[in-house]
Amino acid sequence: MLRFTSRAAAVRRPALRLLSSEVAAAPKATATATVSSKDYAYYKRKEVVMTGPRFEQIDLEAQPKPTPAMDLIAQEPVRKVNKRIVACDGGGGPLGHPKVYINLDQPGNHSCGYCGIRFEQEHHHHH
Repeated sequence: MLRFTSRAAAVRRPALRLLSSEVAAAPKATATATVSSKDYAYYKRKEVVMTGPRFEQIDLEAQPKPTPAMDLIAQEPVRKVNKRIVACDGGGGPLGHPKVYINLDQPGNHSCGYCGIRFEQEHHHHH
C-alpha cells in the first residue's frame, strides 16, 4: 500500500508506509543498497572531478594584473566647465549611473561620488 506521509513529501517523492502485518510478511532486507547505473556514473564523475589541484595556475606572478579603478580615474583629466553646477551621469547612457549635480562654487576640483570624474570651474575674469 503506497501512501504519502505529508504534503511536502508528496511533491518530492512518495514514501512507502507498510502496515505492521505487511512488515512481518516482508522478506528481510540485505545490508547492501542498490544504486542505479546513472547514480553510480554521477558519483564516479564527481570523484574524478574532485581530485587533483583546484586551480591550475598557482604562480601569482603569472596572473594578470589589471589596473585598479582608482589609477584609471587618476589618469582621466580634470574637466573644466564654465558653469557653477555640473551634472554627471557617467556618460555611458544605460551603462552610466544616476544623474547627480555637483556644485563647483568652492575652488579646486570636485569629483563625482559615483564614477570619480573630476570637474573644476574655470573662472573668467571680465575686463
